[in-house]
Parts: sequence; structure tokens; C-alpha cells
Amino acid sequence: MFHERITMSHATDSPITFYRLHGCPYCERVARLLDEFDLDYHSRFVEPLHSKRDVVKRVAGVRSVPVIVDETTGVTMAESANIVDYLESTYGDGAGTDASAATAGGAD
Repeated sequence: MFHERITMSHATDSPITFYRLHGCPYCERVARLLDEFDLDYHSRFVEPLHSKRDVVKRVAGVRSVPVIVDETTGVTMAESANIVDYLESTYGDGAGTDASAATAGGAD
């Protein structure tokens, strides 16, 4: 079953959709950074089983999470380290606000 949850107050107007999994440390790393940069985003929780993550496969071509879709820039991206780098360079000061998150990488 596909789960959906609105995370920020203006989520219906949010340009960022964040595909994530409950309890995923890589997803939580991205969520912390989105919150740190005070970005509005729409969380979409996905199925724990890879074989059931068809929505993520359609959007990003992969079944792993985290995945973000940023309508402002037209970017769709997977892999937490890549997402962290992208968010920092696009919305942060680019100085590596969370260097440990950027180097940890990975996806579930």
C-alpha cells in the first residue's frame, strides 16, 4: 500500500516532492537538510518492499529511496549523498553544512 503524508504547512504548493521510507536513515538525513534550509516539501512515504515501489520507479527510474523531485529546477534525483550535495549547492551556502551527510551516501 502506498502512503502519503503532508510534511510542511504549504505542501500543496511545495515545489519539492520527497519520496521516502519510514525509518530509513538516508531519508532522515535528507529530511533534516530540507528542514534546516526551511524548504517546503511534500513527503510521500513508499512501500518497504523494493518490488512494490512502482511510483518511485516511474518518477526516478529506480526503486531506491530517498528521491526528490524539485519542480523549481526540474531536477529529479536519487541517492542521499547526491541529494545532500544538490540541496546544499542550490538552497544552502554551498559550504557543506552537513559534511558527514554528504560523505555517508547510500540509499535503501
